[in-house]
Amino acid sequence: MSAEYPESRRDESVVDTLHGHQIADPYRWLEDADSAETKDWVSRQNAATEAELSRYPERAWFQETMTAILARPRAGVPGQESGWFFVGRNDGSHAQDIVYVADSLEGLLEGGRVILDPNNLSEEGTDSLASFAVSPDGRYFAYGVNESGSDWTTFRLREVATGADVDDVVTRAKFSEATWLPDSSAYLYLHYPASGRSEGTETQALRGGQLKLHKVGTPQENDELVLSFPDNNQVFIGAEVSDDDRYLVVTLTEGTDPATKLWLYPFTDGGLGEPVKVIDEFHDETVFVRMSGDQLVLRTDRDAPRGRVVASDLAGNFTDLIPEGDSVLHSVRGTAAGLAVFSLLDAQPVLSLHDLDGGNARIVPVPGGAVVGLNASTKHDEVFIGLSTTTDPTVSYVVSASSGEFRALPELVPAGVGFLSPDITITRRVEPGREVPYFLISRADLTFDKPRPTLLYGYGGFRIPIFADYRPGWPAWLAAGGVLVIANLRGGGEYGSDWHEAGRLRNKQNVFDDFIAVGEHLTKTKVTSAAQLAIHGRSNGGLLVGAVMAQRPDLFAVALPGVGVMDMLRFHLFTVGAAWASDFGLPDDPEQFEDLLAYSPLHNLREGTAYPATLVVTGDHDDRVVPLHSHKFMAALQHVQSGGSPVLSRIEVNTGHGFGKPAAMVASEWADLLAFAAHHTGLQPGA
Repeated sequence: MSAEYPESRRDESVVDTLHGHQIADPYRWLEDADSAETKDWVSRQNAATEAELSRYPERAWFQETMTAILARPRAGVPGQESGWFFVGRNDGSHAQDIVYVADSLEGLLEGGRVILDPNNLSEEGTDSLASFAVSPDGRYFAYGVNESGSDWTTFRLREVATGADVDDVVTRAKFSEATWLPDSSAYLYLHYPASGRSEGTETQALRGGQLKLHKVGTPQENDELVLSFPDNNQVFIGAEVSDDDRYLVVTLTEGTDPATKLWLYPFTDGGLGEPVKVIDEFHDETVFVRMSGDQLVLRTDRDAPRGRVVASDLAGNFTDLIPEGDSVLHSVRGTAAGLAVFSLLDAQPVLSLHDLDGGNARIVPVPGGAVVGLNASTKHDEVFIGLSTTTDPTVSYVVSASSGEFRALPELVPAGVGFLSPDITITRRVEPGREVPYFLISRADLTFDKPRPTLLYGYGGFRIPIFADYRPGWPAWLAAGGVLVIANLRGGGEYGSDWHEAGRLRNKQNVFDDFIAVGEHLTKTKVTSAAQLAIHGRSNGGLLVGAVMAQRPDLFAVALPGVGVMDMLRFHLFTVGAAWASDFGLPDDPEQFEDLLAYSPLHNLREGTAYPATLVVTGDHDDRVVPLHSHKFMAALQHVQSGGSPVLSRIEVNTGHGFGKPAAMVASEWADLLAFAAHHTGLQPGA
């Protein structure tokens, strides 16, 4: 590095005694995001990073390439609600995608009209559309806005037919969409009480959510409390209206644990009746799909780690409709003809259509690496599906639920020219020692006559499957001649609930061992070498990168942890962190504390160790994985780094965990990540 690291004050007096351990926390002052000292530290870190990156010749190539990638015309997956058709679309010149509406699919394909332009929500372009829902009578468009990448949502209304705004605002919502009542008079949302700090930098632990009912045209302070759990702030409440308009379907989970309670509130003339508690214990994951007469159709993993579809009576007695098979059920939607099922076979998507009784299965042969949208309704025959590949964003199809006929909808994408993705080759490989599957992806003309600079990506948590799907940086890295590897680690959702169980709580180390094993297999098979191997992950994947670079600094040349959970002894004290106990455990528990301490990235950095070149990425408004994790990790890493490789922080201002980030910011962040990786693995783009 061309200059010394910015000074990070060490407060040696901050020491906690936890379960008999003396735990020093010299950078705890960085937990206060609003302090002048922290803001000054952020500014100095960014200046040092900019000074270093500005020397890299690779940066200009990646910036130009990423700008071209983000300037490609694109469109999302259409949806049909209450007689209207919607789609998000961008001709490549806008920071945020614009939402269009029409009264027919043909009208939408011809262009439609703008119902919401998120680019007008803020001057900086950092406010984004979180969700929208149309009232059953087709009159109102309720849309949620996230400011500066925050999880906090403000709901507003406008009329669909005219686009006119309605004087109606709901604030302090989180983790929910607007759920309309059947008569369109009101909607439900999940509200969180104020904690006394500004929303943009709020870090205090989240209080319990309250399911509230907001009547259109009335002040928010008059909203009715429907359900809350004041004695357990880890219960998350989801609400939807059954497709036959008879019930409010409420799902309850504890934190991020998939185990579900399922309650039905019957609609009555007086409002909501007493709940029918179909499932009233947290044991299995169970998801409401649709009604079938007086029976519920559910997706569940009860007695079926890969999932099954069942019919259930109101007492929770299950009968198989689609029994457990070789593939993993990912999602199921009701259609006018029955069911649309998205399943995973070896981490690759399969779409099938079924009658309501689960029979007459028909595979819809639409190609793609991942399903990015599946929009269906029991009221319509049309099913809209969007798929992505590693190098190209969404391609949408409309499928007839009754006949299975389908066609692509290229007309959705605005006319224009943009970056042309390279032809690629995807190989499915398995690391033989631990049987860890991964995708090996490279430019089609690339040979493996010698080890190549390689970017290894992983996640491994919360039962979330990882696909060979699209991320804006992938086509740039591949076009530059780099190899991309996407690993399917235990803890994820690629192979069902057993695969998840094998990578959480006391088994969390398996995730890191799997990732390390893939890295070793890549070097053993001479795909790459330790001097050419970069690793990347975000959020729980940022934790993954932080943990493995601490455990095996010799195996990687570059580490790119994004918005990672780095302090495993204090994560539960901030915003929604305690909800992650289902995967991590809690530091308050003596046994779980020992597991957490063993892999916590912040607490396993050692003086005298040469760590890989590291670029930590975070956002100063991230209220999911608050930036203090990245800040404290970087301060500690800069303190102990003994090698010559730079360890730096890139801290985006006025952005959060990643969603809703303007296109220019996305391009800039990826350009810096990839330039850093290329510079320290020997990749020469354009060569």
